[in-house]
Amino acid sequence: MLDELKRQFEEASAAYATEHAITRDPDWYILKLQEELGELTQVWNKASGRGRSRAISPEELRRSLADEAADLLGHILLFAHHNDIDLAAAIERKWKFAPDL
Repeated sequence: MLDELKRQFEEASAAYATEHAITRDPDWYILKLQEELGELTQVWNKASGRGRSRAISPEELRRSLADEAADLLGHILLFAHHNDIDLAAAIERKWKFAPDL
């Protein structure tokens, strides 16, 4: 499942980068993770009353949280893809789902 998601995110990201003349060098992947985490944090601050809500409805905040979480996950998968990381195996090992790995 993660391999398929990595492939899909890679295709979408590569197309976006081509369309907008973005160079995805090795640093780009980690910097995008930081950027997306910042965006998720910004929405969380609004949702939790720690930031300006600009009259955004609770439904819009919830959708924004979901969208930013999806972006962050996508960029984690892109980082893993670019660095040839087997996330499924790492999750099983690190989270003790399959400790023998």
